[in-house]
Amino acid sequence: MKLLVAFNMLREGWDELQQHFEVVFPPEGRDFTHDEIVEQVADCDVLCSVFDIPVDREIIDAGKKLKLISNYAVGYNNIDIEYAASKGIAVTNTPRSVVEPTADLALSLLLDATRNISRWDALMRKEQHALKISRLTNLGTGIHGKTLGIIGMGNIGKAFARRAQACGMKILYNKRTRYTEAEEAGLAFTYASVEGILQQADVVSLHTPYSKETHHLIDAKALKMMKPTAILINTGRGALVDEAALVEALRSGTIAAAGLDVFENKDIPSLELYSLPNVSLTPHIGTQTVDARMEMLKELSDAVIGFFHGGREVPRVV
Repeated sequence: MKLLVAFNMLREGWDELQQHFEVVFPPEGRDFTHDEIVEQVADCDVLCSVFDIPVDREIIDAGKKLKLISNYAVGYNNIDIEYAASKGIAVTNTPRSVVEPTADLALSLLLDATRNISRWDALMRKEQHALKISRLTNLGTGIHGKTLGIIGMGNIGKAFARRAQACGMKILYNKRTRYTEAEEAGLAFTYASVEGILQQADVVSLHTPYSKETHHLIDAKALKMMKPTAILINTGRGALVDEAALVEALRSGTIAAAGLDVFENKDIPSLELYSLPNVSLTPHIGTQTVDARMEMLKELSDAVIGFFHGGREVPRVV
C-alpha cells in the first residue's frame, strides 16, 4: 500500500508507517502543491494532510484508490469531509496531541497581554542601558482572582482552565453539552451563556470549533458586551473573530487587549493589527514544539495503522 504525505515535516517518526506502506514525502523543505497532490495521490491508499492544505473535490476525485485521509491537526475544515464520505473515504485527525501545547500557548498569550512582556522586551532592546522607567511606566494587570471565560470547553479549553486555576483564576465556561452539577463542582467551573461570559469575564478565551454558526462569534456587538478592561485570547480558529471589529475595539478602548495565534485571513494578521501596541501576536504556533510534532506524528501513525490493521485508537471524523 502507498501513503502520500502532502506537507513538509520531520522525517523522524515515520518509521512504523514505513514498515506497512510505501511512504512518499514532498521535496525537502516544502509542501506538495495542489497540482502535485492531484498527480501523486492517484495510486495512493492514504493521504496525510494538514490544516493549511485544502483537500477538495479535485484531490478526492484524483485519489481513485484512497481509503483514508489522515489530517495532521485537530481541525479538519480544510477537508471536504461530506464529499470524502460520499466516496467512502474515512477521515481521521489528531485531537489528543495538540491539547497541552495549545493550552500552554493560550496561557503564554494571556500572560504576555496582561504583563506587557513583549512590549518590555522591545523597549529594552531598543533603549538598552539607556532605559529609564518609573514605577508607573507601562503598568500591566494581574490575573490572580480574576475571571476567565472559556467559550468551547473541549479538551484544550479544559487544559487551559486547569492552568488558569493554578494561577488563582475563577472559571466560567460555555459548551454545547453542559457538565452535570457534580462535574461542575468537582472541576470548580461555573456555567454561563456566551453573553454572560462576555459581560462578566476579565479574560475571554475561544476554543470552540469553527462552523457557519460560529463564524464571527466575536463581532462588534459581542466586543461591546465585554468589559473595557477585558482581554480576548484566540488560539482556536481565526474566523471566530471579526478582525476588523476587533481592530476597532482595540483602538477605541472597547476592550483592553488581545492575544491572537490565529487570524481571519488564512492566519495572516490584518496590517492594522501590527500597529497596535495592545495585541500580542503569534503565527499559529500552538503545536510548534518538538514534543508536539512527534506526538502528533505518533497519533497520526496510530490512526492509520489502527484503521487498516486494528488494535489502536482511530479518531475518525467520518
